[in-house]
Amino acid sequence: MATVKWGIIGVGKVTEVKSGPGFQRADESELVAVMRRTGSRAADYAARHGVPRWYDDADELIHDDEVDAVYVATPPDSHRDYAVRVLEAGKPVYVEKPMARTAEE
Repeated sequence: MATVKWGIIGVGKVTEVKSGPGFQRADESELVAVMRRTGSRAADYAARHGVPRWYDDADELIHDDEVDAVYVATPPDSHRDYAVRVLEAGKPVYVEKPMARTAEE
């Protein structure tokens, strides 16, 4: 199996000690890019966790050719939007908690 190169959209508290380090420690897994709406916070996260690239625009991370799969770790009201955008880009998506807030979504 080839190494899966992950990108994370929404690097908040949950990704500091749980999922972020987990992607780096898991076999066949590498965290290569992170995104946060505030660029300075994304850059800080990337520097502290040894992540090579950071973005303040989700579409840039989603369309990064080095990102194989995307983990969405944002508040639930944005899960559906990001999940659909990742899937439309042809990449697997892993969503933190519900993908949508209602059955209609």
